Amino acid sequence: MDEQYDAIVLGTGLKECILSGMLSVSGKKVLHIDRNKYYGGESASITPLEDLFGKFGFDSTTVNVEEYGRSRDWNVDLIPKFLMANGSLVKLLIHTGVTRYLEFKSCEGSYVYKGGKIFKVPADEREALASSLMGLFEKRRYRSFLVFVQNFNLDDPKTWQAIDPNKTTGAELYQYFKLDKETADFTGHALALYRDDDYLQDTCLDLINRVKLYSESLVRYGKSPYLYPLYGLGELPQGFARLSAIYGGTYMLDKPVDEIVFENGKAVGVRSGTEVARCKQIYCDPSYVLDRVDKVGQVVRCVCILNHPIPNTNNALSCQIIIPQKQVNRKSDIYISVVSYTHQVAAKGWFIALVSTTVETSNPEAEIVPGLNILGPIKQKFVMVSDLYKPKDDGKESQIFISQSFDATSHFETTCNDVVDIFRRGTGEDFDFSKVKLDLNEEQ
Repeated sequence: MDEQYDAIVLGTGLKECILSGMLSVSGKKVLHIDRNKYYGGESASITPLEDLFGKFGFDSTTVNVEEYGRSRDWNVDLIPKFLMANGSLVKLLIHTGVTRYLEFKSCEGSYVYKGGKIFKVPADEREALASSLMGLFEKRRYRSFLVFVQNFNLDDPKTWQAIDPNKTTGAELYQYFKLDKETADFTGHALALYRDDDYLQDTCLDLINRVKLYSESLVRYGKSPYLYPLYGLGELPQGFARLSAIYGGTYMLDKPVDEIVFENGKAVGVRSGTEVARCKQIYCDPSYVLDRVDKVGQVVRCVCILNHPIPNTNNALSCQIIIPQKQVNRKSDIYISVVSYTHQVAAKGWFIALVSTTVETSNPEAEIVPGLNILGPIKQKFVMVSDLYKPKDDGKESQIFISQSFDATSHFETTCNDVVDIFRRGTGEDFDFSKVKLDLNEEQ
């Protein structure tokens, strides 16, 4: 360990592993340390099933694990998120070559909650016209909106119609197409994946790009715009770990981190026991530097084990459901992700649903009840409340670049934004997604 490195990465959470892979691929000498014995940090997959019950304090003598099928067939993600098929994480996976270690399956459906029921999210003209989410005339207006988005090209003002993407707000864009508030609500939250309504007052270019991303992702694999790795998300950090090793990166699990060494206010190394590894930069998750982060909120998550598909989803073996904030009088959306035995994360016939949201009250468990009520009978549930941390500064002065905690969303777009932002701050380079145009299946 007593060597000089370009960068030391602390923690093997997904963000840290992606950064480690990106740094290694760009020619940096990387040392990657985790105090845990396993990969994944917060975003680990728990297996076998006994470990999940044990993690949440269940007495092994009172739990009959055998009724859940083969214990080793379970890989339960504590922070499950879907990958947008045409989104940033898939492009990072392709760019770094990690796709060769992974296999993906598309998610069977994307749904939105409205007026006490769940509806499939329409994402193209044909689905919009068939959807029971809107009335007949609203469907036609919505179809016009989707056609506009799909044809929109920032470099060709002829495709803008009467919209100025740098001046027109999101609210004004909806008004231009005469979309009602309910339609605007599910478009902003279930297609564009905004977490609140602040975007309505911002210029509409980001909204157009987000809806376009959703549509392009949907076209790529058909049933929904989302993908999920077989055997769970724990495969992702390990894929990046393999990649880093190929490029000369060094990994150390179960290695205590006793101290970050500073000289003249800059981080220059990490001490573990009597050993010191020296470096130019440190990348880490908040748990390694709690004095350098602020707590900005909490997320409540509930892992639910089910022996049936979610009602009203056409017996989907996997799906995402978003409950927009206004539907349940909240400030933030509730997210539900469902995966099952078809992804090799549960025993045959079993499903795993995760309900999550940003905490707004002193009773977090009550806040996810609208999500739990959609699921039907729940065989077992595990509730956790996690603190959300953000770094106090951009890290350029200390050369310690800290990731933000995972938010409540059930997709990876916000995760990737953070990774790319950290990469920019640490290296001074922008990651150019436009160069990455490969197909996941071609890579495999």
